[in-house]
Amino acid sequence: MSRAHSPPGRLAQPGETQSMTGFAAAEGEAGGLRWRWELRSVNGRGLELRLRLPHGWDSLEPDVRAAAQARFERGSLMATLSLGPLAGGSGEGEEFARAARRLLAARRTLEALGLPLAPVAAEALLALETQRPVEAAPGPALAQALRIGFDDALLALAASRRGEGARLRTTLAGHLATVARLAARAEAEAAAANLAAAGTLKARVEALMEGRGELDPARLAQELALLAVKSDVREEIDRLRAHAAAAEALLEQGGAVGRKLDFLAQEFNREANTLCAKSPSLGLTRVGLDLKLAIDQLREQAQNLE
Repeated sequence: MSRAHSPPGRLAQPGETQSMTGFAAAEGEAGGLRWRWELRSVNGRGLELRLRLPHGWDSLEPDVRAAAQARFERGSLMATLSLGPLAGGSGEGEEFARAARRLLAARRTLEALGLPLAPVAAEALLALETQRPVEAAPGPALAQALRIGFDDALLALAASRRGEGARLRTTLAGHLATVARLAARAEAEAAAANLAAAGTLKARVEALMEGRGELDPARLAQELALLAVKSDVREEIDRLRAHAAAAEALLEQGGAVGRKLDFLAQEFNREANTLCAKSPSLGLTRVGLDLKLAIDQLREQAQNLE
């Protein structure tokens, strides 16, 4: 390989979101070896990179770790480097024939001794025959090829995470739309519940005052005001809408917004809990429970974002 390292920098573009889950691989040949990088990424609170390198190849770790840190902000990454010999080309058939002859000779010897034998695939023996020790450390050319290959794998992993991030973005937008719709329903339910409660209170007061003189309009207004204060959920509904607008803005912004969305989901849940606690009617309580379900689904998906 002759191309140079691509310059470091975050792979998510403005307006794009990345999931923290993905898989990618890159492979090639250099220094008489065939190599393969495999990268797996799952959710993580921060950025964690675990490496599986051949024994004695730790000299690759600083560059590999720096490349991953330059590309991603969150996620638990597992990077595995596998090495193997190159195919033998025209000599491969002769080597296979020699391995097969050795296998048959060994079997005849063991059979002559009366020992039971299980079938052995000649391909398995060939794989052992063609193995050769890996160098204790990569040479300069091989090390450069492996670093470039790792960068290629990072690019592929970023594409995988962006694809999953786009799907998550659509799902999150759907959950936010559900929250907004339920907030509107909560507002309507609260208004209807307050009217019903006011009518019920007035009827009860009139029944109590029957035969005891005129009903004091000022006192009734005072009682209605106290009832409205206790069951007023307008602030909670306004905050739900404000949080939904903030979450939509974060999705439009893109980038590493997973933590902020997770925080907003906690704020969503706090308002839904208060709404249920202050609910004056069964209908509003049901809407509040639906809100809690939608918010829980929102948070679960937000935790997958970088």
